[in-house]
Amino acid sequence: MSLPASPYEVVIIGGGLAGLSLSISLARKGVRVILFEKQEYPFHRVCGEYISMESWPYLESLGISTEGLPRIDQLLVSAPDGYTLSYPLAPGGFGISRYTLDLLLAQKAVEAGVRLKTGSKIQDITFHNDRFTLSTDQEQISAPVVVGSFGKRSNLDVKMERDFVRKRHKKSNLYVGVKYHIRYPQPKGQIALHNFPYGYCGLSEVDGDKHCLCYLTTAANLAASGNNIAALEKNILSTNPYLRGIFQQAHFLWEKPQTIAQISFSRKLPVEEHVLMTGDSAGMISPLCGNGMSIALHSGLLAGQVILPFLEGSLDRKSMETSYRDLWSAQFSARLRVGRMIQSLFGSPYTTRLFLKVLQPFPKFTKHIIQSTHGNPF
Repeated sequence: MSLPASPYEVVIIGGGLAGLSLSISLARKGVRVILFEKQEYPFHRVCGEYISMESWPYLESLGISTEGLPRIDQLLVSAPDGYTLSYPLAPGGFGISRYTLDLLLAQKAVEAGVRLKTGSKIQDITFHNDRFTLSTDQEQISAPVVVGSFGKRSNLDVKMERDFVRKRHKKSNLYVGVKYHIRYPQPKGQIALHNFPYGYCGLSEVDGDKHCLCYLTTAANLAASGNNIAALEKNILSTNPYLRGIFQQAHFLWEKPQTIAQISFSRKLPVEEHVLMTGDSAGMISPLCGNGMSIALHSGLLAGQVILPFLEGSLDRKSMETSYRDLWSAQFSARLRVGRMIQSLFGSPYTTRLFLKVLQPFPKFTKHIIQSTHGNPF
């Protein structure tokens, strides 16, 4: 049975930063957009919640006021034994919780004319005769363009048999993410990255006079702690004296943290089965490659730059997909590569301290690495 003509030109799967910002940009240009998000706004996500200044102009163009948000211009990194490196961040960034930012973007999307379907999950995608058909548990729709913005790991990744899902991973190559909001007397303007055995924890201020504490560690570390997060924090994270002080002194605003498991840093492709992938769906973004929030926002912008010419008829599908791959690679490949390199050094009690000691007398080299993990304003 054939589907009726679709009222939508673009379907976006996932209402994170990339999907929401793209939906706003397209809808403001008259594109008929529907966005599916499986949860209901507002909600928390596991995320470091630091955004570099490169994103400031774009967020303001979307109507998101950055006035009053905490500015971040100083980096502190500690090795698992407490050895530290401090360095100014230029141009730095600012902090805002995903709970706040996603809700603001969702409201802007609705105002722009996006049909926002929350509490709804895409279960299957097929591509035939140059159109997509998508199924939920309630409806089927079709459209010429589909954008994947469904995050680090989704049922659709499994359905599409993406390479990173099919690979067998050791527990040492799979990661667990944990996030809290806390109150803690951290120096103003500082973002801290505290390493512990086989993991690292970021701490920075966000809106509402709160701090985001978010850490990443191996699934093997969690298993060694009896799959108990409290034991993991007491026995492994707290071997770093800075983290021990934070866990002893901070006021935790949640009884339980937000968590995510089975995180893989295997490479992904920005286009798969004709779906344009954005944010973490296109390439798992290491927390050490600058920040995933800016990369997600920028990837949504890049997707819009090829979708509009395709819908107008000046690009065919093959050219649209090739152009997007090229834009993604030019903007992010080197940045992600640097992030993966730093990640391979961090978390080990030996290489982390050695890396920081090597950087200490060479501020120009430190500056170069920081610049390599941050992009230009867009």
